[in-house]
Amino acid sequence: MADTKILFLVADGMGDWRVDGLGGRTPLEAAPTPNMDSLASRCIAGTISTVPSGMPPGSDVANMSLIGFDPAAHHTGRGPIEAAAQGLKLRPDDLVWRLNLVSLTAPDAMGTMLDYSAGHIDTASSLPLVEDLEHHLGDDTFTFVPGIQYRHLLVQRGGANSPEAAFAVRPPHDITGQSIAQDMATLATSPRLLALFHAAAERLNTPANATRATGIWPWGQGRPLALPDFSDAYGLRGAVISAVDLVKGLGRASGMAVIDVPGATGLLDTNYAGKVAAALDFLNTGGQFAFVHLEGPDECGHSGIVADKVEAVRRFDERIVGPLTQALAGTDTAIVVTCDHFTPLACRTHTTDPVPFLLHHASATAHGLPGFSEAHAAATGFTISPGHDIVRRILEIIRP
Repeated sequence: MADTKILFLVADGMGDWRVDGLGGRTPLEAAPTPNMDSLASRCIAGTISTVPSGMPPGSDVANMSLIGFDPAAHHTGRGPIEAAAQGLKLRPDDLVWRLNLVSLTAPDAMGTMLDYSAGHIDTASSLPLVEDLEHHLGDDTFTFVPGIQYRHLLVQRGGANSPEAAFAVRPPHDITGQSIAQDMATLATSPRLLALFHAAAERLNTPANATRATGIWPWGQGRPLALPDFSDAYGLRGAVISAVDLVKGLGRASGMAVIDVPGATGLLDTNYAGKVAAALDFLNTGGQFAFVHLEGPDECGHSGIVADKVEAVRRFDERIVGPLTQALAGTDTAIVVTCDHFTPLACRTHTTDPVPFLLHHASATAHGLPGFSEAHAAATGFTISPGHDIVRRILEIIRP
């Protein structure tokens, strides 16, 4: 089995708690998932502790674990990961912030976070806004870097050694509907960052801006990212397939191929077929480890809309898991199905719960589950902790 290939299928934020409106079931239990259930009928299943103790349960931390690297040793912040995705040329002492375009009731201590994504603003609408901010507000210290949709970057030259490097501005998706007074108090200790925040709000709140973006939100800052080479670490030629810069950055920083799929949006309407085709093409042309990431369930968890999250799980099963397992039937491919973290509808943000996973392969026969769910996976008692051991443990199972 030395030539066994590995396919990781990751539904971001799919894990959840039981929902009263679903008859006490989780979205994973409520959604029709015949393909995941079929894989679970003969597999090795359990849970993965993707978030090290004391670290925030973000997708940056959790996906770094799933790719096989210890966040406690390598994680510097969310902004630096997304900078790696863009191939930004950074100095060692630069500070890179994730910069959301957001909707605020007011850009001050009396304000409330209405929407962490400015109404899921599209890239065509957000790009000119960020370019305008860079043109009018960028200087020798701060550089606005356009990304996609609501996700952008702010580079603070030489900022890694500044007081701002230690700022704990909360992730905007954690505070939907809440006061931003706590975060404004933090920003207020940096006159230059606070001035930039207010100046950006002034430029965004004009009749020329027809979007819901009324402010910027700098968070997740850190020094430039450096990861070990994935191929050197695991002896596998790997690739990541995702709509979001976060996952692309982890892939690029670790020397993996980063495959862009046209029409991949990170939402319910993403190009599922394109992701399937990209994964199959990679595995059929010498690739050995394909990490296919779907953002939709996480976005639906943040929205708090139960029906949408159930639908996101259903589409993951029908349009990602099903076609890939059918296409790879009869090949020596180990299929892993999991999520990076829970995004419970009840709290609309990430939690540190260990995530369910299954490994389907001819050598993985310890468990026969009635279906794939958080409860069924946990009931096996098999746990991978620390979570970054996942790739190594899978290799031990399929290549004894």
